[in-house]
Amino acid sequence: MSEELAEQIRENAQGPKRAKSDSVEMEQHGLADQIAADRYLASKQAAQRQGLGVRVTKLVPPGAA
Repeated sequence: MSEELAEQIRENAQGPKRAKSDSVEMEQHGLADQIAADRYLASKQAAQRQGLGVRVTKLVPPGAA
């Protein structure tokens, strides 16, 4: 279901915001709305990845025993 929702959001962001028929008037989504949709979809995709995105390592300086 979430994959279908993500695809629907992607299609809506790419399509026109408003359209009229007789005089063929179309209005595009605002840039802020397109950026918000892109960020939302990217965050959904990042949340599905494995791991936490943080690597913990132990640093040992050279010459230490």
